[in-house]
Amino acid sequence: MSFSEHRFSSDDGLSLYYRVYGSDDSGDTILCLPGLTRNSRDFHELALRLADRYRVICADPRGRGMSDRDPNWHNYNIPTYMPDLDRLMDVADVPEAIFLGTSMGGLMSMTLAYQQPKRVKAIILNDIGPEADPTGIQRILNYVGRQTPVRDWDAAVDQLHSTYGVGIPKRPREYWEERVRLAYREGDDGRPELDMDMKIGDAIRHSMRALPALKMLRALRVMKEVRGVPIDAWDSFRAVDMPCLVMRGELSDILSEEIVERMQAVKPDLKVATIPDIGHSPYIEGPEMLGAIDTFLAELGDH
Repeated sequence: MSFSEHRFSSDDGLSLYYRVYGSDDSGDTILCLPGLTRNSRDFHELALRLADRYRVICADPRGRGMSDRDPNWHNYNIPTYMPDLDRLMDVADVPEAIFLGTSMGGLMSMTLAYQQPKRVKAIILNDIGPEADPTGIQRILNYVGRQTPVRDWDAAVDQLHSTYGVGIPKRPREYWEERVRLAYREGDDGRPELDMDMKIGDAIRHSMRALPALKMLRALRVMKEVRGVPIDAWDSFRAVDMPCLVMRGELSDILSEEIVERMQAVKPDLKVATIPDIGHSPYIEGPEMLGAIDTFLAELGDH
């Protein structure tokens, strides 16, 4: 096996899963955090590519992949994920890491820079910033946790393409056949099922409904944080004083050019890579994206 598998217990007793590539003496640790409905398998090829130079840890947040599903779906939120991340770093003996976060994983990375900056050496953001385009947010809210069960793997491929094809256009069916098992697993009845708790959809929609009231409380200076997590993610981003690369999909409906420009105004040394012919994608692939990561890591090493 090209990686070792590990588990640890969260503060509330869930069994959570992570993978480790490379060895303890491989140099810096890169900690990979997936998007809202995704899991550690998204980073497998990247981790193999980096494992000779880095120790790479890929995590399954609660409710995804090999980690336990939470019996209380209200816990599917960043204020709950952050203690899980802190516990993971302690158990895996990672005092400091380079974080690579896709979408939600990027929000977690920025939040950790706000909460515990000494644990963050650098951040790579995959198509996410401290603000999201409402068009993309609505698209995600419309589908997450609402996908119908599929009868076989061919139907799973069709469903995967339906979910992500808008952000990854012009790919042949073989592309989706290669990636379907990153997001689906075989269920107890032998049929493929999404490898996530479908209640994550309820949780994100609940959070979005509560956000306007929280923003009002912040504007009135009544409340700035929820359990240590800023209500406004721009507060987290302003804490990112370590090196940071943001990779924006050229077709993204989540991270607009205007948001990236605002990020650069806040952080003038922000590295930006625009990835052509792709939108909001959970995958780390292609020469432009991999090249941007290699260049950023090389410059980080030189520094």
